[in-house]
Amino acid sequence: MALNMKALLAMIFVFVGCCSNVVFLELIIQIDPGAGNLITFLQFVFIALEGLIFTSKFFTVKANIALKDYLMLVVLFFGANVCNNYAFNFNIPMPLHMIFRSGSLMANMIMGIILLKKRYNLRQYSSVAMITAGIILCTLVSSGDVKDNTHPTLKVDTSFSDFFWWSVGIALLTIALLVTAYMGIYQEVIYKRYGKHPNEALFFTHMLPLPGFLIMASNIAQHWNIAVASETVAVALPVPGVSWSLSFPLMLFYLLCNVVTQYICISSVYVLTTECASLTVTLVVTLRKFVSLLFSIIYFRNPFTISHWLGTILVFLGTVLFANVINQVKDAYQARQARQAKLKTG
Repeated sequence: MALNMKALLAMIFVFVGCCSNVVFLELIIQIDPGAGNLITFLQFVFIALEGLIFTSKFFTVKANIALKDYLMLVVLFFGANVCNNYAFNFNIPMPLHMIFRSGSLMANMIMGIILLKKRYNLRQYSSVAMITAGIILCTLVSSGDVKDNTHPTLKVDTSFSDFFWWSVGIALLTIALLVTAYMGIYQEVIYKRYGKHPNEALFFTHMLPLPGFLIMASNIAQHWNIAVASETVAVALPVPGVSWSLSFPLMLFYLLCNVVTQYICISSVYVLTTECASLTVTLVVTLRKFVSLLFSIIYFRNPFTISHWLGTILVFLGTVLFANVINQVKDAYQARQARQAKLKTG
């Protein structure tokens, strides 16, 4: 089946939006590693406002999907996002964060077996074993190089070791991984029942959780103050005959770019979920994470050993094997050759 143009554009924007989003996330984390909740909050506010104006038209457009289904989706989505971003508070380096999140295929399979009573073949089980082994290897290697990355203004002496807090971060990433997999399956069920409404789903899943951020208000305020007090940069405005310049805190600029690129990323993923099967979406997102990981290592010079590379290759090859990419490409090529031969003989 030919890939439609809408799905193809969504895939391109997933790579452009999500990869650039990771760059700005890394730049923010380098200034303030504990800014996870602030980042999540700003992303949710931006996407909710955009949806309120353009999708819901200030609640004048009737929702196509039942509110109770959205509430369930919101709990899952909010929980996964908070866990993923909050993990940075617990000494989790960016490369490990991305490798761990690339285990979504493994989590997707576990949830499929438990909830949908799915059965998989030997190839799929083998690929998940490779992905799991890769993540475990990278996690174990990273555990030997744990350091406290807390912002100097928020450091607190505790009786717990850096390794303990790192373990808490790993637990948060594990929870987020399983919740995200369950959310993917739940979204598929909802779309089958109500039809495809990606923009509406994007709006409600970002608008409804906003009151939940009240719990984290003090943490968000702390890290907002850090952002405002960050290094100031001045940019000369190109106004003929006038020497004007605009000054702003560097971290606030990174936050703005992160929020905008997150919107491009997540909206493209939502379009993809309506156009493709859950497995295809998972494959695209996993490949995007692999590209982001490579960029993070090369551009930001994050520490990466031979063991890290081995683990990453296991995750990547396991993903390709699970989705049966090689056979799908081969079948598509053979079908194309058959069509061309038929046209020649016709």
